[in-house]
Amino acid sequence: MDKRNQKQQPDPSNGSKRKREGCLDCSDYFMAVAVLTSKMSEDPNTQVGACIVNQDNKVVSTGHNQMPKGGKDKLPWEQKKEDEHDTKYPYVCHAELNAIMNKNSADVKGCTIYVTLFPCNECAKLIIQGGIKAVVYLSDRYKDRYSTKVSKKMLDLAGIPYEQFYPKGAPEIVININPN
Repeated sequence: MDKRNQKQQPDPSNGSKRKREGCLDCSDYFMAVAVLTSKMSEDPNTQVGACIVNQDNKVVSTGHNQMPKGGKDKLPWEQKKEDEHDTKYPYVCHAELNAIMNKNSADVKGCTIYVTLFPCNECAKLIIQGGIKAVVYLSDRYKDRYSTKVSKKMLDLAGIPYEQFYPKGAPEIVININPN
């Protein structure tokens, strides 16, 4: 049996309870929420998720990349076409945009955003203007793209730190939603 799922028995030597071992670290949990949220994306090529967290370590919002309301079944998911208007790029709403729009608080000022993919330049503008204080990202696979380089420049100028996420606990979290 996995030790993370075992309940700790009281320590008879001091009469107090020990903490359960294997608890998720907050950053592991928030990135796991972003990864799980990315699974809602219908994009056949790139699924991105975001989780915004306030200073009290409470989730303020989540978002994933998707088409705008009203265009879900009418807009293309293709990456390459002769006419750029027939690709997803001019239409898709990024995870960061959706997370900022979906917030359950007055604003996202002072929050940290956990994202599965480093934000593009357009999302960096939203992060900066929204007052988000830090960016934690899982992947920087497009680090050589113009939009990523511009994003990093803007975040640096705004004094918003960004750091790549490395799990503190187990690198894999298994979620079983089967009730049996």
